[in-house]
Amino acid sequence: MATLESKLEQMLIAPVEALGHSLWGIEFVHAGKHSVLRVYIDNENGIFIEDCADVSRQISAVLDVEDPISTEYTLEVSSPGVDRPLFTAAQYAQYIGETVKVQLTMPVAGSRNLKGTVTGVEGQMLTLTVDGNELIIALDNIRKGNLIAKF
Repeated sequence: MATLESKLEQMLIAPVEALGHSLWGIEFVHAGKHSVLRVYIDNENGIFIEDCADVSRQISAVLDVEDPISTEYTLEVSSPGVDRPLFTAAQYAQYIGETVKVQLTMPVAGSRNLKGTVTGVEGQMLTLTVDGNELIIALDNIRKGNLIAKF
């Protein structure tokens, strides 16, 4: 996880949890004046629009005081949804046996984009079965990972 996201996570976890939710993950997309800070929240009872609005107000106040981002940005608060992004080893471990799509920083088996089944997580290493081949991927090498929703 990048340094800014780590700093933001430490700053925002308490206010999100104070509202009864868990902080699923944070993404900061740099795009000049159109940068976006996405904060994903989760709750075993589901996330509703009112929950997103409450968390947005709460963390906006924290971000205004702490001012960790020097550029203009838009704050988005949402549920991770059915194709939820995955950020941590614990999150990947929750979905052993499920299909995920990952975008890598450095290629593994000749590809930066992989789709496969999570077959294991050990420390900061993810085991992914892709087309019958077992690949071991460092979580630090994953730029973006998402669960593939089953319908």
